[in-house]
Amino acid sequence: MKFKYTSKNERDTFALAQNFESEKFPNMVICLDGELGSGKTIFVKGFAHALGIEENITSPTFNIIKEYNSGELPLYHMDVYRLDENSIDIGFDEYFNKNGVCLIEWSDIIKDYLPEERLEINFKVINENTRILEIVPYGEKYEELCNSVL
Repeated sequence: MKFKYTSKNERDTFALAQNFESEKFPNMVICLDGELGSGKTIFVKGFAHALGIEENITSPTFNIIKEYNSGELPLYHMDVYRLDENSIDIGFDEYFNKNGVCLIEWSDIIKDYLPEERLEINFKVINENTRILEIVPYGEKYEELCNSVL
């Protein structure tokens, strides 16, 4: 099952993330893929804002993982863009089971380490403002999530 969502601007992407947050659950994993500048971090900002996190959200490209504990649930924001094959197994599975929410940018790099049940969102750039988001749920919880939000 695949869903498609057209985002006409950053506000649309931000709002979609807030809608997903409204249906959050512990150990939720959302994978965000797409080229640079496609809206992955905007999605994370919207989700974090809806969680009640007031800190400035930036991509953790050099840190790999940023933890935010000031919201309704812990948020683990991962950016695995700079990982190489030798450092890829850094304990991701621990984060997937810490009763928080994991948002993973460039998740296709660690596909073999992702949980079977997850939500994948692929951002495709159409023009300067428009993005098509292809949303694929893996597992019943995530199918229900998509049916509630989309």
